[in-house]
Amino acid sequence: MERSELVAVIDRSIVEVRQGEVPGLTEEVRLMEDLHFDSTAILELLMSLEDSLNIEIDAETLSMDYFASVGSLADYLTTMLGAPA
Repeated sequence: MERSELVAVIDRSIVEVRQGEVPGLTEEVRLMEDLHFDSTAILELLMSLEDSLNIEIDAETLSMDYFASVGSLADYLTTMLGAPA
């Protein structure tokens, strides 16, 4: 999966969790500071991504650093999926 496709999946999952469009969503958008995601929203985002990407994410191995921004989450998922960066 290309990075742009992966970012689009993340964007769709964010829209699903927030239950509405997020104008100006880029890789630089910070999930907690800019979108005000809390731990519940992060968990919902993970579940949405698992469904969308047909993967299983082990919450025990996650670092909150992966959720610093859309880009850092894309980096984590790229590594996890073994996709080219």
